[in-house]
Amino acid sequence: MLRPLFSAVQKGRGIVESVLAIVHRLGFDNFMYGASASPHLNHESRSYVFTTLPLDWVRRYDEQAYIEVTTRITRALDSALPLVWDYTAERGQSPRTDEFLEDSLSHGVGSGVVCGLHGRGDAKVIFALSSATPRIEDTRRREIVGKLGDIRLLGTYFHEIFMRAVVEEGVSPQSLGAPLSVREKQCLGLAAQGQTSQDIAEKLGISERTIQFHFDSIRSKLGAANRQEAVAKAITLGILGR
Repeated sequence: MLRPLFSAVQKGRGIVESVLAIVHRLGFDNFMYGASASPHLNHESRSYVFTTLPLDWVRRYDEQAYIEVTTRITRALDSALPLVWDYTAERGQSPRTDEFLEDSLSHGVGSGVVCGLHGRGDAKVIFALSSATPRIEDTRRREIVGKLGDIRLLGTYFHEIFMRAVVEEGVSPQSLGAPLSVREKQCLGLAAQGQTSQDIAEKLGISERTIQFHFDSIRSKLGAANRQEAVAKAITLGILGR
């Protein structure tokens, strides 16, 4: 199953086509990998993302701070078991969740599987396979369960490739230079006032773990080694007032 990916890596070719071939063979449409990892021992964690999903959905997810809405990431990180989900079962948790699910579905993400991994250096990793289908019927669910071993094998191997070729080589996240979202500016502004992650979480009404995700993204976009450097760069760039 992984032979196309092995071949692409060995020959130094792009891997998107190979990843999609495997994903389609497993019965899904797209693949997403996200890691919160430290590129160097003296650096705080940054966000690294690889996805075959449309870039307009990636940007919208970031702009709308949907990381605060979906519980799938935290559920996957808190359990060793893969999470099989669909639009139909996830609806009804809150109006904001339903808004996210509708938006997600309109961009071709209606169901899928999410798995969490814990990598070297306390890296926190998730990978997901998704489909435009909004409902997973019993027959399809049994089919997915029967392929969970192959799905986890794909995610584990991809993680090894990505960590060695990108994170450990010091390659900058693709988000470097991207504009901060409104929420990220709020978090950074509060940090500039001396507030801790716990303070910021309480003020914004979100979890401390989600605040950490926001700061991982902020450091990635600004190319900052830590929170203090991120604040300094934001002031220099005029993102925050002096």
